[in-house]
Amino acid sequence: MNQRVMHHDSGTEAATANAPAAQNGTLRLTAAQALIRYLAAQRVATEDGKSTEPLFGGVFAIFGHGNVAGIGEALYQYRDELPTLRAHNEQAMAHGAIAYAKANFRRRMMAVTTSIGPGATNLVTAAALAHVNRLPVLLLPGDIFVSRAPDPVLQQVEDFHDGGLSANDALKPVSRYFDRIVHPAQLLTALPRALRVLTDAALCGPVTLALPQDVQAAAYDYPADFFAPRIVPFHAPAPVEHELAAALARLREARRPMIAAGGGVLYGRATEALRAFAATHGVPVAETQAGKGSLAWDDPLNMGALGVTGSPGANALAHEADCVLAVGTRLQDFTTGSNTLFTQADVIGINANAFDGLKHRGLVVQADAGRALAALSAQLKDWRADPAWTQRAHTLADRWRASVEQLTHAPQRENRLPYEADVIGAIQRSSAQSAANDIVVCAAGTLPAELHKLWRAGRPGAYHVEYGYSCMGYEIAGGLGVKLARPERDIIVMVGDGSYLMMNSEIATSVMLGAKLIVVVLDNRGYGCINRLQQACGGAPFNNLLVDCVQGPIGAPAVDFAAHARALGAHAEHAANIGELEAALQRARAADRTYVISIDTDPARTTDDGGWWWEVAVPEVSSRAGVRDARAQYETQLAARSATDGNARGTPGKPDKPGDKAHD
Repeated sequence: MNQRVMHHDSGTEAATANAPAAQNGTLRLTAAQALIRYLAAQRVATEDGKSTEPLFGGVFAIFGHGNVAGIGEALYQYRDELPTLRAHNEQAMAHGAIAYAKANFRRRMMAVTTSIGPGATNLVTAAALAHVNRLPVLLLPGDIFVSRAPDPVLQQVEDFHDGGLSANDALKPVSRYFDRIVHPAQLLTALPRALRVLTDAALCGPVTLALPQDVQAAAYDYPADFFAPRIVPFHAPAPVEHELAAALARLREARRPMIAAGGGVLYGRATEALRAFAATHGVPVAETQAGKGSLAWDDPLNMGALGVTGSPGANALAHEADCVLAVGTRLQDFTTGSNTLFTQADVIGINANAFDGLKHRGLVVQADAGRALAALSAQLKDWRADPAWTQRAHTLADRWRASVEQLTHAPQRENRLPYEADVIGAIQRSSAQSAANDIVVCAAGTLPAELHKLWRAGRPGAYHVEYGYSCMGYEIAGGLGVKLARPERDIIVMVGDGSYLMMNSEIATSVMLGAKLIVVVLDNRGYGCINRLQQACGGAPFNNLLVDCVQGPIGAPAVDFAAHARALGAHAEHAANIGELEAALQRARAADRTYVISIDTDPARTTDDGGWWWEVAVPEVSSRAGVRDARAQYETQLAARSATDGNARGTPGKPDKPGDKAHD
């Protein structure tokens, strides 16, 4: 596929091309036809504001019992207006749809349709991922018959106490909006509500419309104007006066302020507002996983990654700051060091969602990030951070950039396996414009920690790591979604062997769609990240690395990832070392299809620089001395946190990190 799935056009005729003639201002359509027609009619202004394009870039579909006859026929009818893409796994295609929305900064999105049973329940993990990350995706699982005439139908999950439940009810806790369409007319209210949730910065997340198969096929006379093409507005609150006033009063007192930039900066298109605020007022900026790329990596005030996987300078300043401006972040424990990193600071939470802004006992400004930063800056006027604080930020940022250069360009020792920093350096050296053109995609394990510290994001969107849900298996499917959104960019998927084995089938989909990915598989022969965490908590190496697992007489398999990828239609090879990896990357960049490169890596090594404590509960009672020692250390760390809890200006010592960097 050589162009973006969401085709550009500025006209409004496309969505009506296959419509039946209107009678008395109505259109007689099945519920499924009405649903797809409505989605196809929704449009969004392009970034330059000069034209429009479809809001929905397409529908990922795996047809089966419960959606092939109803919604499948509707998708065929409107296939020119709303492309249908076939995938190989329902969870994976939902990951792809979510990644597509993230790559478009939530301004464009996709829908996903499945059968009524396993197809529907396969969406639960992906829905949870979208919910945690505040990302829009429209889930359209088939459902049982409303009539119940064939009850129980094939794949029906029966509840012994509630006849109205189906497998789709498992999606309720992980949906921001859920509706079961039990009559075709219900779409007239359900679809506008769904669209509002998908496009509202405060509500944004997964929407599930469960579609009983008999209702999908039922016809209704819909008002014709319901399907008129419309430009969809995106909703984000403006700051209110009293919240701004409180924030301004606190900021004016601050001498050592710091900004924690989260994903809301990117989704709110507030990167320039952030840069201007930091530069004008001399405030250093540290980035969360979702917010990385908010500021160019070489900006003088970009301190790098924040938190458990953070850089030394960012964490040092965060622990000394007297005020933290948390912009568009939900302040999860990896950002706050399990609520130990900036206990001495007052927190001002700028967030479209007050639920997130109030965390860490923050002073909330419920607002769009860009609007809030601009409003604060305009009234702060000549206020600046203490010059010594700003200068220290410059010094620490420069020092960290020099460290990153060294870590990613370290000489390779003979007979020593490389680790993630070596691979990251090779990837970035493989393209003179890598910082500007590449998009790195990752999700779970050791890699997100190393990437958070070491990847150089040259512009917004160059860093695409799903770490809100830390979902193994997201990587390749997510890479596909990013490529569909950004076909002009090189998409570098970095994935561990564990995640690759969990979910890899969308390699075949990427080949089929012509959506080329470069997939680098780091093979450390097991779950290296959790193996280190296990030992840091005093446990014995057990059931993580393949060598420590129960095995049959022939032992663990030696997986040939390159051979496997070739079997799925990709080009692939194995690199024996970093030099071979760099050469392979050049071949991959020149290739005509998805290219997979595997390389053996060290499961024990990580980057020692930076990091912070992360709370993982250690057993209170154990027969193992190592566990008892780890418990004692854990209790010391808990006591240190308790000593500062509620003391906004306390000065606790930096908590010890678990041994061997297990949190990475």
